[in-house]
Amino acid sequence: MAQNDTLVNGWQPVIGLEVHVQLLTNTKLFSPSKNKFGEEANTLVDLIDMGLPGVLPVLNDGAVKQGIAFGLATNAEIAKTMVFDRKNYFYPDLPKGYQITQLHYPIVKNGSVDIDGKNIRIHQAHLEEDAGKSMHDVYDHESVVDLNRSGVPLLEIVSEPDIRSAEEAVKYLKKIHQIITYLDISDGNMSQGSMRCDANVSIMKPEDKEYGIRAEIKNINSFKFVEKAINFEIKRQIKVLESGEKVEQETRLYDSVKDETRSMRTKEFANDYRYFPCPDLVPHNIPEELIDEVKNNLSELPEEKQQRLMEAHGLNEYDAGVICADKTTAKFFEEAVKSADAGLAAKWIIGDLNALLNKHDVTLSECKVEAANFSTMIKKISDGTISGKIAKEVLETIWETGEDVLKIIDGKGMQQISDESELEKIVDKILADNTSQVDAYKSGKDKLFGFFVGQVMKVTQGKANPGLANDILKKKLN
Repeated sequence: MAQNDTLVNGWQPVIGLEVHVQLLTNTKLFSPSKNKFGEEANTLVDLIDMGLPGVLPVLNDGAVKQGIAFGLATNAEIAKTMVFDRKNYFYPDLPKGYQITQLHYPIVKNGSVDIDGKNIRIHQAHLEEDAGKSMHDVYDHESVVDLNRSGVPLLEIVSEPDIRSAEEAVKYLKKIHQIITYLDISDGNMSQGSMRCDANVSIMKPEDKEYGIRAEIKNINSFKFVEKAINFEIKRQIKVLESGEKVEQETRLYDSVKDETRSMRTKEFANDYRYFPCPDLVPHNIPEELIDEVKNNLSELPEEKQQRLMEAHGLNEYDAGVICADKTTAKFFEEAVKSADAGLAAKWIIGDLNALLNKHDVTLSECKVEAANFSTMIKKISDGTISGKIAKEVLETIWETGEDVLKIIDGKGMQQISDESELEKIVDKILADNTSQVDAYKSGKDKLFGFFVGQVMKVTQGKANPGLANDILKKKLN
């Protein structure tokens, strides 16, 4: 049951994740209201969303197809018949006083994903409607409700408790994010709430036969916070148990400012919600023809794209894996290599471009570097117009301004010196000015070659073609 390589102070963490994914349908799950983020508060609201008496929900077929797509991508069982239930509880942003969800008969069950060769099982993925949003920072001493989100279709993906560390939890979550974005069923934007995560965390001794009491950490909205919240909770539970106390089954919130979890409420059990089949929605049959239709239109999955890029562009497995880890990056790469060297483009995306993204903590779609402009830069490196060193300056300028590569090169006089006769004159002068170093090199001090290369680059301000400069120096010195 336990895995000793993930023990923390002799304790084995046991983690399961519940991932809530907002689906990219045009309208909400049971109403004709638009499903769109960022609109003025309470402008995308229908009588059904407000929970007025006498209104009846109508199931969105698009959400059903997207749920099936996720099931197919995770090798899961697709339900022949799914049933919607009412989950009863009160929140100010839940006008009906219940949520329509799926308990015993979800659309998807018994799936799995692979994380570094380990199989993480997915217990089920079920369709449900989102609640509205309570806001407490708009007015002083007052809370307000925005119902634009009320009724937005969610796919809740529930893993089995197969995860054994915070690091593994993040890898699993990133895998789910990768799948849903490749399938185009969600944008997976955690900062906007279109992908949220609840983490169920418990600990046990390796020799124990049963899992420990778990705490559920609600609504974590970034990969970094998932790792931090789980690690804090593991340490908290160890401290509780080693002090002779018991871990309570409860719901907790993660405070990213204080980097701690805090008790929110005693954990509810299923019978607290008084689940029962929704009387307004009959059991929904999913015919094989519909599953076949979704399968035939399924988007290319990450592993398929990775294999194709390796075969089409000669990328090694690691580079192709990094490129395909994110759908936006994979698309950027494929656009860039339509007219540029694939190996060189991959090197610059994985290296310098990713370094800039990490430094500024932005995504590729949020920065000013566009695929066509990036492709031009790669071509100018390939044809010797600019050196790798100058290309770094060009990339940083594109990052800051988004300016056209050719204008940057021409405007700043960045063209690489590849004229052999011009470089020979420069090398001759350097050798004439450094006769003692020339004599030392010829007497056997080979390491001085780097000195001469450095002098060439200094005189040319980094514009000398490195390969050509090296060849000329070797010829002159030998």
